[in-house]
Amino acid sequence: MKYASITERLADLGGAKWEIHAKARRMKAEGIGVIEFTIGEPDVPCPEELMAVAARAMMDGRTGYSNGRGEPGLVRALAARYSVRRGRVIGADQVMCFPGTQTTLFAVLMALVEAGDEVILGDPMYATYEGLIRATGAVPVPVTLRAERGFHLSAQDVAAAITPRTRVLFLNTPHNPTGAVLTRDEIAELGAVAQAHDLWLLSDEVYEDLVFDGVQFASPLDLPELAERAIACCSISKSHAAPGFRSGWCIGPAEFCARLLPLSETMLFGGQPFIADMTAQAVSHPSPVAPGMVERFQRRAELMAGILDGQAGLRVHRPEAGMFALVDVRATGLSGTEFAASLLEAEHVAVMPGESFGAALAGWLRLALTQSDAITAEGCARIARHAARLRAKAA
Repeated sequence: MKYASITERLADLGGAKWEIHAKARRMKAEGIGVIEFTIGEPDVPCPEELMAVAARAMMDGRTGYSNGRGEPGLVRALAARYSVRRGRVIGADQVMCFPGTQTTLFAVLMALVEAGDEVILGDPMYATYEGLIRATGAVPVPVTLRAERGFHLSAQDVAAAITPRTRVLFLNTPHNPTGAVLTRDEIAELGAVAQAHDLWLLSDEVYEDLVFDGVQFASPLDLPELAERAIACCSISKSHAAPGFRSGWCIGPAEFCARLLPLSETMLFGGQPFIADMTAQAVSHPSPVAPGMVERFQRRAELMAGILDGQAGLRVHRPEAGMFALVDVRATGLSGTEFAASLLEAEHVAVMPGESFGAALAGWLRLALTQSDAITAEGCARIARHAARLRAKAA
C-alpha cells in the first residue's frame, strides 16, 4: 500500500526521542523504584478553582460546537491580556485558539511554509520542533546555541544561516531544554535580521510565567516595529499546571489570523467551550500556582548544581526559567544517550539525553526540576555516583 510522504518525513521524529522515558515508565509499572527526571510535568495539580469553572460550564450546557477562531469570551480575554502585557493594543482579530501549544505551532507552520522552504531555529531545540517543520515539507536549519553564551541565540549566527529559501525564524523563549531567556535587546537584534530578510518571527512562549528571579521576559510582540511579522504561541499547560486540558493560542497580525482561520476550521472547527471558559478565567488573573513553581524550580536547580557541579567532571548549566537544568557528562567519555541508558540500568534514575534535543547538546543530559527536594537530592547523588564509577573505570 502507498502512504503520503509526510509519514516518511516524520518516521524517526516521534516517540524514539523519548525511549528512555518510555523504558522508565515500563520499569515503574513492573514495581521498580525509578526516580524520573524526564518530562516537564508540573509538580502541582491544576487549581481546583479552574477545574470548577470547567465543571460548571459543562453542567450549564457549554458542550456544543465552537468555531475555528475560539470562543468569543476567551478571544476577548486573550486580547485584553496581551494588550496589557505587551504594552500595545492587541485586537480580537489577532487571536486564534487551539488545543495546546503543539497544535498551535503545527497550524502556524502549515500556514507559513511548505516544501522547499527553510526554517531557522536554535540547536538544541525542543524535541518536537524538527517534526513540526518537516511535516510541512520545509527544512529545519539549526543554528548552534553555545553554552559559553548561556545558550542564547545570536543574531549574527542567524544572519549567516539565511538563504533565499529562508521563510521563518523560530524562537523559543524561555527555552526548552536550556532555560535561556532572550533579552529585549537580543530580540530586537533578531528582529532586525528578520526585517532585513522579510522573515516571519515565530515565538514559542509557553514558559513565560516561569521566569526565575532577576530575569526579565521579553517577546517579539513587545516591539511595534515587528508587529507585521511576529507570532507568539502559548498555553495554560505550564503556567496553570493544566497540560491535560490542551488549551493554547497564537497572537499575530490580523491578516495572518484571517488566513489561518480556514486552516483551523479544516483541522478542528473549534475546541471545547467548557475548556475555553476555564482558560478565559485562567488568563484573566495571575496564575495561583506559577509563583510557587518558580520558587521551587529555581531552588532545585541550585540544589542540583550543589550536588553535581564539579563531581567526576560533571558540569551543571543553571537555567534562567522553566522546568529543566542541563548537565554536561562529556568528561565521563560517554554520549548523553549512553550515559542516560546506563544510569537507568545501574541507578534507576531516568533522564533525557541531550541528543534528543539536537546535535549541539550531544554529551549532555536534561533533568526535570519537578521532583521534590528530597527526591531531587537522592537522584542527583545517584547520578554523581554513577559518573564517578564511569570515570574510575575509564582511568
